[in-house]
Amino acid sequence: MAKRSGIHFGTSIAADTLLNPAQAALYRREARLFTVDWALMFAYLRPQADQFRPNGAEAILAFAATTGVPVHGHALAWNESRPDWLMKLSKAEKRKALDRHIDETVGHFAGRLPSWNVVNEPFWPGHGRPGDFRDGPWLQAFGPGYVERAFKRAQAADPKARLVLNEAMTEAWTEDGARIRKALLRLIDTLQDAGVRLDAVGLQGHLQPGRPFDDAGFADFLHEIAERKVEIWITELDVDDSSFADDIPERDAAVAARYRDFLGAVLAVPAVTTVITWQLADSASWYDHAARELDPDAARLPRPLPFDEQFRPKPAFDAMVAAFGAATKE
Repeated sequence: MAKRSGIHFGTSIAADTLLNPAQAALYRREARLFTVDWALMFAYLRPQADQFRPNGAEAILAFAATTGVPVHGHALAWNESRPDWLMKLSKAEKRKALDRHIDETVGHFAGRLPSWNVVNEPFWPGHGRPGDFRDGPWLQAFGPGYVERAFKRAQAADPKARLVLNEAMTEAWTEDGARIRKALLRLIDTLQDAGVRLDAVGLQGHLQPGRPFDDAGFADFLHEIAERKVEIWITELDVDDSSFADDIPERDAAVAARYRDFLGAVLAVPAVTTVITWQLADSASWYDHAARELDPDAARLPRPLPFDEQFRPKPAFDAMVAAFGAATKE
């Protein structure tokens, strides 16, 4: 999709994505980077304290090896991926658990995963914690210093891997979005002042047109990150179409327009090097899964991605291709 633009285009992928040959062929054809969807999350890898289950990620790596596409690891430290056994540990035991998890996981995949989301979604103002940090086992065990610790241990476990700090909601023009943007800039400064190697900042991009947004203002925020001399990745791009009309052609056109406007603003920022959608086809979207779980017989299903459930390109695909073409980089 973006091969002539100088932008690295990728998609998240789950092991069960590969079970459908037509879907696997789509991902093989379109993507030049795969993000592991959920198979590297703490709770998946370690459902029990004495378990380590890399099988899902190994299946994705085996598939990627047939195409020569690199695989991006997601995510080492996320306060929302917390199995019950972890939450029963003492503070000291949680500290040991995070250290062990990073050492073993990054070590296991060293040389095979060229990059990692080291810390995912460090902020959530709704939790009411100082600095707007997201609450959870790692914040409880280390305080905000868990972020620095995670990066340093990941670098030690695989010095060649590129290290990414990934955050959500920065594109939302709401009070929470503003607080997260401010906190993220502050954290980048803190990490760099501490000598932490930070190769890129990932901004998820789960676009919600039903809420306030300001693409020009978001581009200004990207320039503020770029001033810190790090790359910027858009890491989980999709469009929530729940505020659009039921009519499919009308809805698809509105989704495409949102992709066009957002990418037009984002790709004008030279520091943006990578764009990753959160899956490629509507039927694989987390929005689709949530809708079917809520109502298995739902008449209206989400259409948030560039390909439909039959893996055919939609207007969103055309909008993305046009945006990449207009943003050709040297």
